[in-house]
Amino acid sequence: MYDFNPEKDIEFTRIIQARPDTVWRCWTEPELLMQWFCPLPWKVTRATLDLRPGGRFYTRFEGPNGEGPDNDICQMDNEGCYLDVEPGKRLVFTDALSEGWRPNAKTFMTAIVTFTPNGDGATEYRALVLHSDAAMRAKHIEMGFHDGWGAAADQLNALAQSLQ
Repeated sequence: MYDFNPEKDIEFTRIIQARPDTVWRCWTEPELLMQWFCPLPWKVTRATLDLRPGGRFYTRFEGPNGEGPDNDICQMDNEGCYLDVEPGKRLVFTDALSEGWRPNAKTFMTAIVTFTPNGDGATEYRALVLHSDAAMRAKHIEMGFHDGWGAAADQLNALAQSLQ
């Protein structure tokens, strides 16, 4: 459905050793999402997930010592909305809009996350992260996209396995 643009987009794929329905739960139940969604020692301290197109996708990150991403704030709020929700299979969300399709002042990314059965009860977890231009893509990579999403995926894998 979407053509990958290597100049603007980042793709992340990982095999999660749990069924797609379990991985879906980890993405759609706030108390589970908070356990894995950002790399330790950072943590998610709030999550609101209104699973419908136009519904709110909100998370708050906090650093291990209360610091934020710039070492001068103690938290980082991520406000967005769902664009598409296909239960058990796909989530599409963006920070370009907030709940009810209201435009946000800052736009960073849109994510298309899919959960595909991969035999033996495993899931191919794939995220396409779309940016407005090459500079935003480069900024996301410089922020540690691959390490951060990789560490979070390891945490997701451990949590999902514990729920089987």
